[in-house]
Amino acid sequence: MNDYKVLKTFLLAAEKRNFAQVARELNMTAAAVTRAIAALEDDLGVQLFVRTTRQVSLTTDGAVFAAQIQPAVEALESARKDVRNAHKADQGRLRISAPTWFGKAVLQPILSGFRELYPKMSFEISLSDGLVNIVDDDYDLAIRISSQPSDKFTIWRKIRVVPRILVAAPGSRFVDMQHPSELKPADCLAYSGESRQENWVLSDGGASMTIPAGQAFSANSGEVLAGMAADGAGVAMLPGFHISEHLRTGRLVHILPGWAPPDLWLTLYYPPYQALPPRIASFSKFFEEQVASHMVMLD
Repeated sequence: MNDYKVLKTFLLAAEKRNFAQVARELNMTAAAVTRAIAALEDDLGVQLFVRTTRQVSLTTDGAVFAAQIQPAVEALESARKDVRNAHKADQGRLRISAPTWFGKAVLQPILSGFRELYPKMSFEISLSDGLVNIVDDDYDLAIRISSQPSDKFTIWRKIRVVPRILVAAPGSRFVDMQHPSELKPADCLAYSGESRQENWVLSDGGASMTIPAGQAFSANSGEVLAGMAADGAGVAMLPGFHISEHLRTGRLVHILPGWAPPDLWLTLYYPPYQALPPRIASFSKFFEEQVASHMVMLD
């Protein structure tokens, strides 16, 4: 019998004061309970119980020992339960990192739907537009909308393509442009998660050209860039979810429609598991099934 089970047997005996009842609750024989307690007493070198033909009672040493180990055994039992639940598809805790806007507009209803199916699951959600170190920051999975992944360490799962377009305010001088060569670097409102220069690569299906962006303005928020473009400050290159409302209301228009940047990817990525834990696999499957219907505004 392992030490944990011995201590659990002792604590139950201390509570019930009846070895036969302990044996029934732990699916043991009364003799096995007696042997376990005797072995623990031998190991500690003290008597834990006073046994008579009518009852079992704790000695002073037994009462002190029970009080001291009770919190530790409860904590161990809780940890064992958490680990077991973590390897069930419908139980456990998930720590997820997601982009800010995506987390608010798309992830939230997906989480609500998943929790209706699996009410025993719990979540900790962190919203950030920058890349995270999924291992060091102890995330179970991360959701990202970015260029094609180059990281060889983590596990990437591509969910769907996210196209981008160039947009500007309808009354601005940018609307009449016929070729990207007319764009100046100062005109290009850049997305920069780490304050680094962004280079726009645009292609018409044959020719391509690169424009350094962010000379005058950059931000790590697509919503800010969309707002600045709508105010006439320049041209933004953004996926549909940041600009759908602006396009619908006419605050932004699609410019240079014959020229397109490389598509982004909606991606799930994970720590380098040999196999995804069941709780992560079940959420990933549900996410992939549901995300398209919640991202209609992206297309």
